Formats: sequence, C-alpha cells, structure tokens
Amino acid sequence: MIKHLESIRNIEKLKDTFGKVTKEISKIIVGQEEVVEQIMVAILCDSNALLESYPGLGKTTMIKTVAEVLDLKFSRIQSTPDLMPSDIIGTYVIEEEKGKKSFRFQKGPVFANIILADEINRATPKTQSALLEAMQEKQVTVGNQTFALDQPFFVLATQNPIDMEGTYPLPEAQVDRFLLKILVNYPNFDDEMEIVNRFTKAKEADKVKTLLSKDSLKLLQNLAKQVPIAEDIKKRALEIITKTRTAKDLIEYGASPRASIGLILAAKAKALLNGRKYVSAKDIEEMAYPVLRHRIILNFKAEREGKSPDDVIREIMK
Repeated sequence: MIKHLESIRNIEKLKDTFGKVTKEISKIIVGQEEVVEQIMVAILCDSNALLESYPGLGKTTMIKTVAEVLDLKFSRIQSTPDLMPSDIIGTYVIEEEKGKKSFRFQKGPVFANIILADEINRATPKTQSALLEAMQEKQVTVGNQTFALDQPFFVLATQNPIDMEGTYPLPEAQVDRFLLKILVNYPNFDDEMEIVNRFTKAKEADKVKTLLSKDSLKLLQNLAKQVPIAEDIKKRALEIITKTRTAKDLIEYGASPRASIGLILAAKAKALLNGRKYVSAKDIEEMAYPVLRHRIILNFKAEREGKSPDDVIREIMK
C-alpha cells in the first residue's frame, strides 16, 4: 500500500518526462499532438492501435520516431495481397555444416518491439490472422513450436480509407484486438508551412535522443494501471458502453466488455500522461472516441443520415 501511494505521488513528476518525450518527437513530427498522445496511451496500456488516414500524412515517420525516442526496436511490414504468413513470422531454413544438414528458425520482422503493419487491409485474411496471435498472445507458432516475442510488443497498423480496390476488410474479431482507432487528419495551414520549410531545406535532418529505456516503459505500464478512478466515473464509463448496446435507433451492434476494460485503461494512461493522480470524467469522454469508433456498427438509418461513428458516440454521451 505504501509503495502504491509513493508511486501515485511520483505521477506529477512524470508530466515533465512525457513533455520531454513529446518535445523530442516534435523535432521530426510537426503538429499531430493528439495523435502522438493517443499512440503513447496505447503503448502505456501495452496494447495495439489502428491508425487511419489518407496517404502521405507521415504515419510511418511518426511511429519510427516514437520507437527511437523510447529505445524500441522498430520493424515495418508492407502488406500486399501476396504477403505470406511466413513473411511476417519467419520460417525454417536448411543449413549445412561439416556435411550435416539441420533446420534453423530464421525470425521474421514480427520479432521487434514496435511493428508497423502498413495498409493491413491489403493483406489476405490468412496473413492478417498470423498477426492475430502475435497481437493477443505476444507469441507466434510455427509448426508445433511456439516462440515468445520480445517485450514490450505492440502492433501499430495503418489502413487507408480510400482506394478500397484489392483490400480485405479486417474481421470484427481482429478489429476488436486494437485498443484504439486513431484518426490522423490533414495538418492545419501553419503546420503544413512548417513541414514544407523543414523538409525542403538543404540541411541534415534532426536526430532524436532516446529518453526512456524498455525497463522504464514497463514500470510506466504498471504505474498506469495503479492510477485511481472514482466509482462514479467508472460507472459513467460503463454506462457509455452499455448505451452502445441499447441505442438500437443508431447502432446495430454495440461494444464488447473488452471495450469497457479498454476505456478505463486508456483513461488511466491519459491521466498519467497529463501528470494527474486520478482519472477525470473528461479523460473518459475524450478516450471514448478512439476506443469505440471501431467497435460499433451503425445501423442503416444512421448511415443513411450520413452519421459517422464519432457523431453517434457524441450523441450517446449526451
């Protein structure tokens, strides 16, 4: 109990640490503070995130920069229709030494800390399911042998909302494995001017410093779960989730109990990032959008009226 209280007291000091992390990331990434914060929330919750945006908005650069600042091994998988599960997981190769042949397992790109699965909806369902075990169990199975993945381990997948030809929509079971669905929007005029100025000058690109170790990150993940939440705020979170199942005038299928766990955890991580010793009602309401937008299926009436999942979540919270 004393150790727990001491940890909570140190939370206020963490705001400065996370401020330095954000500042370091901003050396490469202009704007997009909310997106960076939500990626950090997913990492503190030891969970996966799905990023959706149009091409060319710097998703790959953003995730690679986060990996560098947090001292995490980064690996990128470009999803294509001919990508095989073995291209992700790895495969056995035959080696010959002193006239003797033996099998050796050659690890695939999934053996890293942060995996960027680019345009995940372009991979076939068989290949998508190969990522499913890694995302949920933090392990992969090849033949009858199981290999544990390096910890910490996160899958940050991207998908493009346009050009749907040749794509395989993610099945509901797999979408539910992502804690957050993060929308990356176009930068505002001033940010875009800064991007143009920064990347059209003949100078060396800024290099980012590593600010947190893997061990520090594991401690922070544990600390995120310790952030207190009042019963009335917890009840408010569960009421929002329950409403997604009963609002049949807007929603065909509501969110699962996994969403309830995710919303509470994400709100705790957000409070920690902001250096607060408690979860506020605002944390719940702000995190409801990325936690729920991929977990609810709108009915025909809501779609006909042109409502987006975010519009429906906003109505539910009223």
